[in-house]
Amino acid sequence: MSSVSQVPLWDVHRLPRAEGKCFLVTGGNAGIGYFVAEQLAGTGATVVLGSRDRAKAEAAIGSIGSRVPGARVEHVPLDLADLASLRASVDALGLDRLDAVVHNAGVALDHPPRRDTADGHELMFATNHLGHFALTHHLAPLLTATPGSRVVTTGSFAAKSERLDLDDLQSTRDYRPKRTYARSKLAQMLFALELDRRLRAAGSTMLSVLVHPGGALDSLTPSRPPIHVRTTGERLSRLPLGLVVQGKDAAAWPAVRAVLDPGVRGGQMLSPRAFGLRGVPELEPLWKQLTDTRTAARLWTASCALTGTDPTFGRSRPRAAG
Repeated sequence: MSSVSQVPLWDVHRLPRAEGKCFLVTGGNAGIGYFVAEQLAGTGATVVLGSRDRAKAEAAIGSIGSRVPGARVEHVPLDLADLASLRASVDALGLDRLDAVVHNAGVALDHPPRRDTADGHELMFATNHLGHFALTHHLAPLLTATPGSRVVTTGSFAAKSERLDLDDLQSTRDYRPKRTYARSKLAQMLFALELDRRLRAAGSTMLSVLVHPGGALDSLTPSRPPIHVRTTGERLSRLPLGLVVQGKDAAAWPAVRAVLDPGVRGGQMLSPRAFGLRGVPELEPLWKQLTDTRTAARLWTASCALTGTDPTFGRSRPRAAG
């Protein structure tokens, strides 16, 4: 596991060029993911938006194109809640290499009842964790073909006070939406770190980097019509909160740095400087529960069983019937 160390100064407004590289951003059509895609597009790279909604993706592509001259932005259909569809989504990329994937997409349910996917998995756990877990396995050949490729996983500050219940990963016994969401994000974060340990053990040049965006509000986010429109009244009413949290454009900075910064190492976590809630992205020490390698390894095994992927990274097996 990498220790926290100083890396070269990073300027969020002067990103390194990345012509010839290709990045996939899940959920890149809206929210923080949109700004990750917009900022990466400004480096000259090709950015692919993974999104279920083609119309929203096309709107995002148009918005990015209006702000980034010559932007190379594409769309691939991606539904993380539908495990059986993910291989086809990867095939649809039409790529023979991939420099980075940003696992950004997520779903949060504010109120009961509990919802299941077609595969019978709780929706938040399925989308936030299992879908990204399986997608990473399907992307493995493209990532492995690219020296120094990166898997960037977006966690959440909400997970900081949670612990996983390995006997009830999908909240079948005690479903509480906010807790279930936080635990699904904790599962993602543990996956990112377990992936890095396995990559290092295999001698891979691929990096698995963990980020969390801090606190992000729509009212502090600059307008990007039709993706997001902020009124003057909203902006003014929320200005005091800008001392504590930030807009989604700034919340994208940790992921963008994790993709582009040559000084970043696998197994590190990047988050906003000020209490993990706002500011420029810096390295943050891993939270105590993120250092639990035994839980992470058991989660990996359980996730392989639930998604039909081989415990050896990069291989998949047919799912059992029933």
